[in-house]
Amino acid sequence: MQSLTANAAKTKFGDLLMKVQREPVQICKNGSPVAVVMSCEEYAQLEALKLQFVKMRFAAADKDIADNNLVDGETFFNQLEQDMLD
Repeated sequence: MQSLTANAAKTKFGDLLMKVQREPVQICKNGSPVAVVMSCEEYAQLEALKLQFVKMRFAAADKDIADNNLVDGETFFNQLEQDMLD
């Protein structure tokens, strides 16, 4: 992934728009990454993947409910606090 400073992104905004049609571009300020600019098409694909993932998780939850594979709230939050859940 290409990287530009915030100042370069500002002064060469037209070039930035052309670059993001090929690949995402990372924007850095004071040496630290602060943003990624990507094409609308790539953003739409990313959003579709996120939606697909959420639907998959809901389907798995529905199956767990149907199979009576449930945990109580306290157990769930303990596992969550211990990073035992994905």
